[in-house]
Amino acid sequence: MNKKKITLMVTLIFSVFLLISEYRGDPSVFPLDKVKPSTTVVSQKEGFYLVTRVVDGDTIEVTKNGVKEKVRLLGINTPETVDPRKMVECFGKEASAHAKELLAGKQVKIVSDDSQTKYDKYGRLLAYVYTEEGLFVNKHMIEEGYAYEYTYNVPYIFQKEFKEAQKKAETEGRGLWGEGVCE
Repeated sequence: MNKKKITLMVTLIFSVFLLISEYRGDPSVFPLDKVKPSTTVVSQKEGFYLVTRVVDGDTIEVTKNGVKEKVRLLGINTPETVDPRKMVECFGKEASAHAKELLAGKQVKIVSDDSQTKYDKYGRLLAYVYTEEGLFVNKHMIEEGYAYEYTYNVPYIFQKEFKEAQKKAETEGRGLWGEGVCE
């Protein structure tokens, strides 16, 4: 082989490697940094990703550089609407509709939690989600009664805060905790 062919082959292999790394959600290519909720409005800020689909109340799909990534909101669970093995659960449609209202077509910040694995058993990225306006979506879904606190295996950073938010939502009868809503 001549030098040109070797250089072309190495470049091609390197390009394929980069594409595969990005597709698989390699954290070095799909960076996730720790942030605190912010009230500052930003637009098209680096590190924000377009929500291309809201699967249900606790799962979204984002796109970065043309690559789609499913994201499971960490620390929450919403009533089921899309699992083919289960019936649609009480308040599931409302939770999904609220998530769509908040997130569909919007830019969001995706933040991982080092206390958890990067991905769940279904290959979804586990993360906290923040809107450009600074709304902490995971906590908001619990506070408004669209979701309940969910700990999969080990405690996560916001576990105590989310449990307190759920107690308050229950006490105030918000969303799925409302009187007669899910009886």
